[in-house]
Amino acid sequence: MELANIEKLVEKYLNAETTLQEETTLKNYFTEGSVAPHLQEYAYMFTYFATIKAEVYTKTIALEPKKSKRRNYKWLSVAASIVLLFSVFIGKQEYERYQALKQFEQISKGLRLLSQNLKKGEQAVATLYTYENTVNKILK
Repeated sequence: MELANIEKLVEKYLNAETTLQEETTLKNYFTEGSVAPHLQEYAYMFTYFATIKAEVYTKTIALEPKKSKRRNYKWLSVAASIVLLFSVFIGKQEYERYQALKQFEQISKGLRLLSQNLKKGEQAVATLYTYENTVNKILK
């Protein structure tokens, strides 16, 4: 291989711009043995990659079972439903109390108006009785 071409490929490799084919070319160059002295540090890296690829981890890994967060979400949804039902129940009671108070105020206002009109009518009838009494006294 041309040394200039390999140097360009190494530069591209360090900048993460190489293709898989170019990386294979670099791996082959650095693992065959005849490497230029100023590129020897990269040879160690590529031979390490080749040897590490062949290693296999044989120990078994004990994995702890995940604690289910789903259960917490179930209880959270149940609690949210209970809070929602409770707030609807309280809201309904408050609305009914508000409606009753509003109706009471309207009825009170109507009864006050009726009372005022009856007092006016009673006063008119009272004056009418006084006129009638005076007329009866005069006519007798």
